[in-house]
Amino acid sequence: MAATSSSPTPESPQPRASFVERTKGPSGLEKIVLREARGFSAEVHLYGGQVTSWKNDHGDELLFVSSKAIFKPPKAIRGGIPICFPQFGTHGNLEKHGFARNRLWAIDDNPPPFPISTAVKSFADLILKPSEEDLKIWPHSFEFRLRVALGPGGDLVLTSRIRNTNNDGRPFSFTFAYHTYFSVSDISEVRIEGLETLDYLDNLKGKERSTEQGDAIVFESEVDKIYLDAPKKIAIIDHEKKRTFVVRKDGLPDAVLWNPWDKKSKTTQDFGDEEYKHMLCVDPAAIEKSITLKPGEEWKGKMELSAVPSSYCSGQLDPAKVLQG
Repeated sequence: MAATSSSPTPESPQPRASFVERTKGPSGLEKIVLREARGFSAEVHLYGGQVTSWKNDHGDELLFVSSKAIFKPPKAIRGGIPICFPQFGTHGNLEKHGFARNRLWAIDDNPPPFPISTAVKSFADLILKPSEEDLKIWPHSFEFRLRVALGPGGDLVLTSRIRNTNNDGRPFSFTFAYHTYFSVSDISEVRIEGLETLDYLDNLKGKERSTEQGDAIVFESEVDKIYLDAPKKIAIIDHEKKRTFVVRKDGLPDAVLWNPWDKKSKTTQDFGDEEYKHMLCVDPAAIEKSITLKPGEEWKGKMELSAVPSSYCSGQLDPAKVLQG
């Protein structure tokens, strides 16, 4: 784990120090806890390379993890930020969402340089390489490096670097997503800014291509859409909590919106019947146009999440300014 920071002595006063801790979570699965001096925190499991918690300085959980999530391989963990690689959804011949989310990642003790602010003290570097079994189902050698960083202001940044390490000269192609489950007060009180007028593929209608209508996106039923050529910033406005999530993305042209609604929730084993009311997936992704790498080439995809208090209902926060700023 390429992160070091000093722990406070028992008699140390505030402020608390930033630190990185390696510990165990449910079912004994190993995880890394990141903390910042002002009280922000995040957790990432080595299983799946998956962020499973992101809390603000008041200890409020910002990500959704189902109360029925199964923390036991080979089942993927329901919630947090699963990594979809080398395939998103059913856009290919592999298992849904690929295999990275249910593999055991390793701590990367010798990561390449990542552009990062010197103010960021809490981060972890993970790496995934294919096993012999993986090569049987997807016959390509790769190195997938993931950095999870927690900024001093509580921003959560995930940076993925995927390199083709094939020795036979063959390129490979993949699709990708950060399948991010946000915690919201009530899905009926949430709106999305930044995806208006975009073309999208509707997975509920056989990937039918349509154009988004209206000024903003609200939720009244199941949604499973892939927005194409989405902007680099998307705002998720939670009226009831007076909170806005800002999603920034780079190298990821698409964005997925997903909420299973009531019927699908009731037929999903690891998802509570009523939990759809309190979650929303907004996934920075590369889906419509797959990424192709020749041997030795590397791709990078970055997502930055921030949560800002807002009074959107009273007009104190203009989402358009958030998206432009």
